[in-house]
Amino acid sequence: MPYSHPDVIRAFADAAERYPERLATADNGHPLTYAEFAAWVRATAGRLGPRPGTVGVVASHSAATVAALLGVLAAGGTYCPVDPAHPEPRRRALLAASGCRLLLTPDPDAPTPPGVRALALPSPGEAVPGEALPGKALPGAVPGTGDTADADDPAYVLFTSGSTGAPKPVVTPRGAVSTVTGELRTLFGLTPEDRVLQFASPNWDTCLEEILPALTTGAALVFDERAHSGSFPRLLRMIETERITLLDLPSAFWHELVRHLTEERAVLPACVRTVVIGGEAVSPVRLADWCALGTDGIRLVNTYGCTETTLITHAVDLHGPFAPRRDRPWTAGERVPIGRPLPHVRQHVTGDGELLVGGPSLALGYRDLPEATAERFAEADLGEGPERCFHTGDRVSRTEDGTLVHEGRLDHELKVRGVRVDPGEVEAQISGHPRVGAVAVAGATVADHTTLAAYVVPRSPADAPTLAGDVLDYLRARVPGHLVPSRITVVPELAYTASGKVDRAGSHRRYASSAN
Repeated sequence: MPYSHPDVIRAFADAAERYPERLATADNGHPLTYAEFAAWVRATAGRLGPRPGTVGVVASHSAATVAALLGVLAAGGTYCPVDPAHPEPRRRALLAASGCRLLLTPDPDAPTPPGVRALALPSPGEAVPGEALPGKALPGAVPGTGDTADADDPAYVLFTSGSTGAPKPVVTPRGAVSTVTGELRTLFGLTPEDRVLQFASPNWDTCLEEILPALTTGAALVFDERAHSGSFPRLLRMIETERITLLDLPSAFWHELVRHLTEERAVLPACVRTVVIGGEAVSPVRLADWCALGTDGIRLVNTYGCTETTLITHAVDLHGPFAPRRDRPWTAGERVPIGRPLPHVRQHVTGDGELLVGGPSLALGYRDLPEATAERFAEADLGEGPERCFHTGDRVSRTEDGTLVHEGRLDHELKVRGVRVDPGEVEAQISGHPRVGAVAVAGATVADHTTLAAYVVPRSPADAPTLAGDVLDYLRARVPGHLVPSRITVVPELAYTASGKVDRAGSHRRYASSAN
């Protein structure tokens, strides 16, 4: 696959060469220039050695995690973030499923699974500014080897939910990452004067929307613990103090921010010029509130994308200087559009409304899952003959101007905290509890976001009084927080379809009111 944009490491190295003294990262009061940060990336690549394979990185909201990400790519390796907050069984499963050989960690003496070697990330003080960055010539030679980094080489492995109870490792190639990074620099209108908040979890691909476009532009990437304090007043003071110009927020979080601004009659600091949202459906009521807040000068960009299609594929300005004018406010019941395809995207809407995505941003597939890969990455004719595309499972419709509107799912997947969740994965985990006889998991709308509700049937009536709490503890020891239902209800039986299958929606309708 040819590059349609410079390799992401080459783009970063070029930015460091052009702006060596500009601020690259500000990590809770610890600034690094592009020259210093590039040296840190170079030292990380050097410690890993050429072609290190898949490298796990214990990921946090920190400049160190970003140095590890770019260091892995500069060495010609494949990056895989590992959340230290995940239960140990989950971390081990992710390392095994991604094929990690090395684990970059702040604690290299910590035990690791067989076949995985722990390695300490170099500190910024170990880096020496001034030398050429490994990978500067990419897609040319990888340092220390005679071969090249190709656009089809894996760049990172991230996980999506799977119905079998195990997460699915999505392998994304360098060419896809580089293409989308270039397109997002244009979409966001980034310049070296911008200051981008690193807000998204470093274990999900949304964080790369913040990191890679910023650091390949010459902009500053800001890390600040106040962004995750749970206090909107602290967040707003931090945005003003740190002069943040671009915010990339999950739609559910943005809903709560708009509610706070409206109820407290507060305003976003004047430094903010662009707010990017995505991950869940946008509430038209919250959008109407936003438009009434005097935000006409701020771009509000709604985005859509899948892990398998690399970050963002569709976007639309909902409000602000580039948005289409509306002659009436948004009202409850309207569907807010998810946008039009970015220039690199090829799309097709099937007869039953499913959105198919093609083009150079597709993932390589699911690692070691050929059947799942063949099912979701299938050939379709997008107008110029058969080509490989991703079946998103999302139903969409088109407005008169061609903008897409999300109309729901063709399957049972949900978005929880902006992350795709297959209820089957949660059900498979709960079914592992020895005192659970049957289970159904459904989505429940709370305020402006989706949560999980689980309905469990005990194997024995004697288990019922303590089963909900026991299942909750069981899950917390095995899976990350987004897979733990916010409500577990013990019920005598589930609802079933006419064909004898568990009816998730029917079970939820039957018991939801009694669970509140």
